[in-house]
Amino acid sequence: MEKVRQVEGRAIPFGRKNVDTDVIIPARWLKTVSREGLGQGAFESVRANNPDNVFDSEEFAGAPILVAGDNFGCGSSREHAAWALLDLGIRAVIAPSFSDIFAGNAFKNGILTVALPQEQVDRLLEVAKTDPITIDLDSQTVTTPFQDRFTFEIDPFRKHCLLEGLDEVGLTLTREDAIAHYENRLAQDKPWLARGTGVAA
Repeated sequence: MEKVRQVEGRAIPFGRKNVDTDVIIPARWLKTVSREGLGQGAFESVRANNPDNVFDSEEFAGAPILVAGDNFGCGSSREHAAWALLDLGIRAVIAPSFSDIFAGNAFKNGILTVALPQEQVDRLLEVAKTDPITIDLDSQTVTTPFQDRFTFEIDPFRKHCLLEGLDEVGLTLTREDAIAHYENRLAQDKPWLARGTGVAA
């Protein structure tokens, strides 16, 4: 997982409320177990009904931030929603609130979710139409070129993991020495547990 310290650039102004995971990535795209290529199906219904939508606009191509509406990511628990956002190039989503399951999936995949009051999100939706936005995870702030400065809360554990680029595998590997010590002690104290596994005689 890539480290997330600062996400800066144009932001896609998509303030729709109650966007569920089926809108983010339709069910027909869930047949794959690959994370690549899902960006093509992201927000498919939004794109199909409006050729001038923000997701296909050259102005927002490659934008690393999505500014969304309240209750973003509700609906099913599909992790493909986070994969689709990453494949679009999204590294952070700003919204008044998020579905808990979506926020967890986003975190596990290195996407920063920033919850701000509606009036601040409304301001960022306006700024996003013309100018870049900067999210600094160290200081937990969102800033604009117009001296806007909004602070946000984040769970300290999630902040640490994002700053250090630690997913669940990475977290496990930080305890590699302790795991090796435990396995060696177990092999000495209870060698019969490993019989027939190929780990020990």
